[in-house]
Amino acid sequence: MDFDPLLLSRIQFAFTIAFHILFPTFTMGLGLFLIYLEGQWLRTHDAFFLDSAKFWSKIFALSFGTGVVSGVVLSYEIGLNWGEFSRITGNVLGPIMSYEVLTAFFLEAGFLGIMLFGWNRVGPKLHYFATVMVGLGTFLSAFWILSANSWMHTPDGFRFEDGQFFVTSWWEAVFNPSFPYRWAHMLNASYLTTTFVVAGIAAWYLLRGRDQEFARRTFRAAVLTAALLAPTQILIGDLHGLNTLHHQPVKVAAMEGHWETGPAPFTIFAWPDQEAAENHFEIAVPYAGSLILTHSLEGEVTGLKSVPPDERPYVPIVFFSFRLMLALGGLMLILAWYGAFCIWRRHGEFNPWYLRAMTWASPAGFIAVLAGWVTTEAGRQPWTVHDLLRTSDSVSPSLTGAEAAISLTLFAIVYSALFGAFLWFLLFMVRKGPDDRIPRTDEERLDTRSPAIYR
Repeated sequence: MDFDPLLLSRIQFAFTIAFHILFPTFTMGLGLFLIYLEGQWLRTHDAFFLDSAKFWSKIFALSFGTGVVSGVVLSYEIGLNWGEFSRITGNVLGPIMSYEVLTAFFLEAGFLGIMLFGWNRVGPKLHYFATVMVGLGTFLSAFWILSANSWMHTPDGFRFEDGQFFVTSWWEAVFNPSFPYRWAHMLNASYLTTTFVVAGIAAWYLLRGRDQEFARRTFRAAVLTAALLAPTQILIGDLHGLNTLHHQPVKVAAMEGHWETGPAPFTIFAWPDQEAAENHFEIAVPYAGSLILTHSLEGEVTGLKSVPPDERPYVPIVFFSFRLMLALGGLMLILAWYGAFCIWRRHGEFNPWYLRAMTWASPAGFIAVLAGWVTTEAGRQPWTVHDLLRTSDSVSPSLTGAEAAISLTLFAIVYSALFGAFLWFLLFMVRKGPDDRIPRTDEERLDTRSPAIYR
């Protein structure tokens, strides 16, 4: 049996990066959450914040460790499966990825031990400094990774010479045209994803009558935060979409299932036919697409037929993944705003059905992130560097189909086992709950002002 090394390499990289992206998404959100919790503890000396910080820092450690293990192989995978891509783009992307390691990963690794094990070994302020440094590391990691990825979508600050890219302006290469929008979109997505995980776990405690003060206060804070982040994500997404329309109009056409250039409807549902270059079973709102994308009913939107068939992405994948992302974003907005309404008008009394809904919605952010990633990466095809380097010209020429098949199989087995172990430990921590119970009496609360609480 003949295996296509290009197809298998694409499947393998999609599988491994999709698995890995879940964990940085979570740790970015948890990092900021831990900064808030410990900062509030130092300001108020309320034991709730300290108990919460200790509880969530353990989940952060689990997620961070799994992310490191799942991500370390990606650099080897790029070199082995995508050797031509590494050779052609290495002068640009190599330094950017190195900066991520030197600034973000080293910062996280250097202070993570203090954050996790320094409660009874260093003072409260030094411990908080370590927590801030770890959170800053996750922030910087997203900066460099998104910069490198955005350069592949909107390359800038380079020259192409002797079959390779060379940097002419690091400022333009790093801060390429799509980077600010993609970075903001990803950061806010990670924060929104984390709030729903936190709210879902707190809702699970509330439904079971466990750790009520911890659960009630955590749930309220998470819901109110999500109520702010959800509409913010929609706004950032709109700005990102307008930027994409300017630089990658064919991707937007695939997202909308728009084949002909001209005023565009908003397609609610359709079945895109790649071969026939048309949609079947289409349900659309006339001119709404133009209104959203160009802010004009008669605004012209570039269609997929503006480029040859071999330069079009595979439309069904982009079309449906985009709608899945939109649907989940709308769901999270509705759930968050309903919860905020309950806090405002019903004094924090939540119906059991709503708590169950929030529990089941815990992974919604992760699914939305994956759907968004599929949309933006599949929408860039057939290019690895937009309009400059094809994916078919990026694969290692010496790679055989059998080698790609073997490595893909091994990755699937190992990553499945790793994900199973992660879920087992995560559920174990959640079932165990906060180790330090929140003091109930005024005397106990006064005792928490002592630095001994760090022990």
